[in-house]
Amino acid sequence: MNDLSIGEMVKQTGIPEGTLRMWERRHGFPRPRRSESGHRRYSEQELDLVRRVVAGREGGLSLSAAIERARREESSTGRSLFASLCRRWPELQPQPVAKRVMIAFSHAIEDEALARAERHVLFGAFQRRRFYRREQSRWRELARGAELAVVFADFERVARPPGRPAEVPLDHSDPLGREWAIVYEGERSAACLIGREPPHSRVGARTAKRAFEVVWSVESEVVHDAVRLCATLASEALPDISETLADRLRAEPAAPTRDQLRLAAGVTRRTLSYLP
Repeated sequence: MNDLSIGEMVKQTGIPEGTLRMWERRHGFPRPRRSESGHRRYSEQELDLVRRVVAGREGGLSLSAAIERARREESSTGRSLFASLCRRWPELQPQPVAKRVMIAFSHAIEDEALARAERHVLFGAFQRRRFYRREQSRWRELARGAELAVVFADFERVARPPGRPAEVPLDHSDPLGREWAIVYEGERSAACLIGREPPHSRVGARTAKRAFEVVWSVESEVVHDAVRLCATLASEALPDISETLADRLRAEPAAPTRDQLRLAAGVTRRTLSYLP
């Protein structure tokens, strides 16, 4: 299905245009993309979510409860950040890369974030806590200017160390437990890198034997969506995250600027500098 206009969403769901706009303004839902001309465009996934909200309302739920349930159901179909983002943004084409490239790419985005010194939110997925501990000093520095910083790994328990990213445990069977991610959204720039380790690559193997399927973006709408997905996952362990990020998640993603191109070039240049 192609993206839908707001008029087509009205026909498909029976929800008046003004109501859809009100939901978006007050609840950050649904989350349409913007065409080059600025018009709202809705994906098939957003159409499905609106239909779930309508069903919840008909079942007696309040609007906020119906939206929350629809989002939970969406995430419960697969807690994979990689799969969710690829499904919502099919133009992101996964590329196979070796682990050493993932390390270089991650460090490049971290370096760009530190160089920009913007107020930001930050999420990271590390698979294993020992992988995170190796990078903890870098992430402690990244967390200094953060509105919120959260990392996922196989931690023993939820933790909120002072001055450091909050730690959210993952089970090894969790799809996110096989993923590597950094999601950064600042005041004027944004970037995300999401990698999924395929079955033929073993998490505990030597670096040279490990590989990932990777997508990345500096487009504000894509990164904003990744922030929302990460916040939904993190809020299961840290319920106050939804309130902390409420204003940010309701806000429109930053409009595209020339800075996106500069950011992409900067990340690419830094990545190459890390590779032998």
